[in-house]
Order: sequence, then structure tokens, then C-alpha cells
Amino acid sequence: QVQLVESGGGLVQPGGSLRLSCGASGRIFRIGSMGWFRQAPEKQRDLVARISSSGSTNYADSVKGRFTISRDNANNTVYLQMNSLEPEDTAVYYCYVEAMTYYSGPYSGYWGQGTQVTVSS
Repeated sequence: QVQLVESGGGLVQPGGSLRLSCGASGRIFRIGSMGWFRQAPEKQRDLVARISSSGSTNYADSVKGRFTISRDNANNTVYLQMNSLEPEDTAVYYCYVEAMTYYSGPYSGYWGQGTQVTVSS
């Protein structure tokens, strides 16, 4: 019903920057909160940043001041600008979107396929 396509991952040196994008398409009546999670090898998937439909944001302590989440409501897209990247940021990053697929329906959660971010010299 709702498809998420991520892009922007890759290999970057410590101190570098990357920008992740995630576009939502399909049967969408309304999108609620959007966010990014990440999962390093053998670790759980953790919230990185979240942005509500009204634009309020929250971040994991480890990325505050370095990462910025934003959204383009007209294009159903969420972004994650990552600056001052550290080796500890290496992980697969997943987009997460809460979407309503019909009028007055419930919000359901949808995941992107994941994009690898590797921070290494």
C-alpha cells in the first residue's frame, strides 16, 4: 500500500557529511510522523531522529548537534542531513513513516529497505 524508497547512503571519511532521503508513494491519504532508525551489526534498531507532522523534532543524544531531520510534505519525503560523521555512526539506516491510507483510517507504520552508511578512513 505504501512504498518507501531511500537513497543517499555510502562510504564517507570521519568528519564528512551525507544526506539521506526517503520518499513515500502509493495509497497515501495523510502522513503523520516520519523518522530514521539505524541498526549496527549485532545491535538493536534504534531511533536516530523523528519529525512530527507539525514539524517538531527529537533526536538521539548521540546525534544531537550533528544530524538534522527535515521533511517535504508536498512530496512525502523525509531527509536526514548528517554532519561530522563518526565511525560509530556506521550502520544500516532505515526510514520509518506513519501513514493513513484512507480517510479517517488508522495510522500504520512502514519501513524503508535500508541504506548502508559507512564511516571509515
